[in-house]
Amino acid sequence: MPFSESRRSPAGLDAYLAPGPSSFTDFVTAHAPHLLPGRIPEGLAPRADAGLDVPHGTTIVALVFNEGVVIAGDRRATQGNVIAQRDIEKVFITDSYSAVGIAGSAGIAIQMVRLFTVDLEHYEKTEGVPLSLDGKSNKLAGMVAQNLGAAMQGFVVVPLFVGYDTDAEPSKAGRIVTYDATGGRYDEWGGYHSVGSGSVFAKSSLKKLHRTDADLPTTIRNALEALYDAADDDSATGGPDLTRRIYPVVVSITGVEGAVRHPDEEIGAVVRDIVAARTENPVG
Repeated sequence: MPFSESRRSPAGLDAYLAPGPSSFTDFVTAHAPHLLPGRIPEGLAPRADAGLDVPHGTTIVALVFNEGVVIAGDRRATQGNVIAQRDIEKVFITDSYSAVGIAGSAGIAIQMVRLFTVDLEHYEKTEGVPLSLDGKSNKLAGMVAQNLGAAMQGFVVVPLFVGYDTDAEPSKAGRIVTYDATGGRYDEWGGYHSVGSGSVFAKSSLKKLHRTDADLPTTIRNALEALYDAADDDSATGGPDLTRRIYPVVVSITGVEGAVRHPDEEIGAVVRDIVAARTENPVG
């Protein structure tokens, strides 16, 4: 067999049986790169001025507390000056001890999170152990970097990663990691962070409210207060919709329970308390 043919990637079903790395993303890159998030076929990439409007996710907040970390997101997606969706979900549990919130181009971001979730599961099945927290955050950084071409066309994805480090001391186990459009990853040691169009207002709220030694109910309340403040000043961030019973998505991660999405009934009760308090004192 010629040398060039011996180096060629296996075709068909043989590709699934051939030895290779434990990364599902690397497998897709080698055998079906057109399926990667943000990959646009050659010759079909839109011009920067093409005016292609796609739904965008907005505000996500993350807070470290005394038992772990909480991440929450509003439910609005915008398309220009139009509300594209009122109940989109932008916070996803990616494995037992991690979750991701997304802002930016919603379609590409959701594809990226789905592939990231499969990649973590694939690694754990092939290696027999879960990927470390730093490994997870680095893996997501690589996926964001792969989207750079689409980002330069205007389809930017900005995830916010949170996790519980089972190898760390409980007081330092809750972690928040942020990214930029080039794939750069940054650990946030201040105990809180926010991404999206309303992030400036949310972070200003958290700066006054949040303490890393707070308990879980207080932290959830602070996260929802921050999202309320963001919605009050940013038109792209959706406030709680009591009429339609649309409430923010809230996920907590602790060493005992792992990643848990809190039910709408629980979040709705907190939201109604916040709205009642703001009715009495509209300025905060």
